[in-house]
Amino acid sequence: MSRRGSDFLYHWVSDHLPDDPIADPVLLMIDMVVDAKRAAEIQGIPGQEIDEEIGAMFQELMHPERK
Repeated sequence: MSRRGSDFLYHWVSDHLPDDPIADPVLLMIDMVVDAKRAAEIQGIPGQEIDEEIGAMFQELMHPERK
């Protein structure tokens, strides 16, 4: 994971995570992964640079009680 990819993903998720209750968290995570990778590639960051961090970040979002 590159620092550039990690920084991009952190800021992208912060800007795109809904404030409202999430009806279907799995569907939301799938949509967000697709959208984040697309946005990263538009900014010149290959999807591979954020793949590892995507897994870790979304795991935390889905199960914040696990540490």
